[in-house]
Amino acid sequence: MNHTLGTEESIRRWDRFADRYAAVHTKDGDLHKEIFLNPTLLTLIGAVKGKKVLDAGCGEGYFSRILAGKGAEVTAVDFSRRMLEIAKERTASDLPIQFTYGNCEDLSTLQDKSFDVIVSNMVIQDLANYEKAFQEMHRLLVDRGEFIFSILHPCFVTPNSGWEKTATGEKLHWNVDHYFYEGVYEQQLGDEEKMLLFHRTLTSYISAVLETGFSLERLVEPTPSQEMLQKYPTFEEDFRCADFIVFKLKKKG
Repeated sequence: MNHTLGTEESIRRWDRFADRYAAVHTKDGDLHKEIFLNPTLLTLIGAVKGKKVLDAGCGEGYFSRILAGKGAEVTAVDFSRRMLEIAKERTASDLPIQFTYGNCEDLSTLQDKSFDVIVSNMVIQDLANYEKAFQEMHRLLVDRGEFIFSILHPCFVTPNSGWEKTATGEKLHWNVDHYFYEGVYEQQLGDEEKMLLFHRTLTSYISAVLETGFSLERLVEPTPSQEMLQKYPTFEEDFRCADFIVFKLKKKG
């Protein structure tokens, strides 16, 4: 754990990792997005036809394409220029998506009250200044606009968390440690790259969104559906602890 590492270093690492990250993404994202996050996000977002939607941290663009396919007018931003290049390469020219470079901590190129809905899928944990990102989302939403974001569950995915296993590899239980540590730590992704994650407590997240001026509409800890378990039976183990948490917020007004 190194307090000197910040968002700029996170951006550099995501640029290096972008091609390998995109390689495991299909039209539904990766497996965890397909099983846990997409069903939850789409339920919370609801109908988007004719709405102006910001995909804040779009990655290789799969969720932007899903939203555009449902009739949304999508603006998609990401802080990795390489990721944006991949997103544009994968997106048909007739889809109503505008890809724009931007760090969610500072989206000053976008105008106030420009969006009906903002979605941020597994992004906030990659940012050092999450409070500033929340303030930007609040600024960009119309009054009573909605902000839906997903993150790794801060109660269970902590520095040095992971499975306790027997000598033969059987999973005994999930270890959690350093929960009240708030700051950056490195997490191995793939075979080579160590990415940066910025850990905060659940209290800090909820306090920050309320202090920004949002009301908390829903909080969901996604679990696999029976349909997904039939398709991917090994994910039965994900009923043992939550991997993700999804917030639905509303801008007052």
